[in-house]
Amino acid sequence: MATNEVTPATATDAIRYTLWQLVLYFLRLGAMGFGGPVALVGYMRRDLVEQRGWITEADYKEGLALAQLAPGPMAAQTAIYLGYVHYRILGATLAGIAFVLPSFCMVVVLGWAYSQFGGLSWMQAVFYGVGAAVIGIIAISAHKLTTKCIGKDKLLWAIFLVLASVTVITESEIAWLFLAAGVVTWLWRAPPKRWSGGELAAALPVDMAQTGSFMATLDWSLLTQIGVFFAKAGAFVFGSGLAIVPFLYGGVVTEHHWLNEKQFVDAVAVAMITPGPVVITVGFIGYLVAGFPGACVAALATFLPCYLFTIIPAPYFKKYGKLPAIVAFVDGVTAAAVGAITGSVIVIAKRSIVDVPTAVIALLTVAILWRYKKLQEPVVVVSAALIGLILYPLTHP
Repeated sequence: MATNEVTPATATDAIRYTLWQLVLYFLRLGAMGFGGPVALVGYMRRDLVEQRGWITEADYKEGLALAQLAPGPMAAQTAIYLGYVHYRILGATLAGIAFVLPSFCMVVVLGWAYSQFGGLSWMQAVFYGVGAAVIGIIAISAHKLTTKCIGKDKLLWAIFLVLASVTVITESEIAWLFLAAGVVTWLWRAPPKRWSGGELAAALPVDMAQTGSFMATLDWSLLTQIGVFFAKAGAFVFGSGLAIVPFLYGGVVTEHHWLNEKQFVDAVAVAMITPGPVVITVGFIGYLVAGFPGACVAALATFLPCYLFTIIPAPYFKKYGKLPAIVAFVDGVTAAAVGAITGSVIVIAKRSIVDVPTAVIALLTVAILWRYKKLQEPVVVVSAALIGLILYPLTHP
């Protein structure tokens, strides 16, 4: 089919970049993009929409909306969709690999060091500073997304506030609320005469759930157990990469007893102090459980579902995305996504800002990034890590 081919030459004048330029961009973002999913999707908008003009605002919003609707890590799915926009399946595949590969290599190296040297005691000190700075980075990204995506639309603001409040109260992202937000906006702006997609949408989760239950009952080898568990994590967890942490804890620590609590906390800390998607913590966990093969299986199993959940519906987003009903639906889902993202800033802050020094680091990060808009985030993260190494022994004798 034509939709699966690289963009034809007849459209080249509409494309301002090559496939390899896009791959190099995502390699760089995966290697230097700190701040978690909220910050990462913010960087994509800033770099690809505002600064370079490679991606249109409409395509970006469609990608963000699809990432929120489908299960899996939001930042990785957004990257995959943006790769699909002009270069279809090849672009989606290479963009996704380029985005995930740098951080995967980093967590594998850290997993090796962790196994060889019996833990990473210095990580608490680094995370003390970096965790606070990340809050500032996320807050700036959430502000930019809010001002650009919500505008002055009262309905979108109402959706934004509801989702932000629900996220803060429940400390989770409720998938059906994103769908509800899209439907409400759709019905308000462009009431449909008919709609025939409900049966498929209703049937899909049931089939997936039955498949997951069947697979969970089988007796697999360790690597296959790892693959099945992390595939379920990638297929059934909605929202940002942080949303996968409670699911992983229940399976890795409580159910399978692959790691103890300290090892699991260290794994999450590794994901937070390394660039790229937070969900790459699965690579670290996989390494601790079964070495390098375990890391590869865990990462592949986690990201494969989100890849499929992005490229399969992507042609329909591209084909029908300009219809008034679809535009309204996407606007509603986007408002819900930005609201949930903003709420997650508060949720994460409650865990990372634990005393006066961390509060000061977070506020300074916001002030510095607000004042110096071209300052690269890795500079802030490295500075915060050094501050953490100095302050943590003083505040935690």
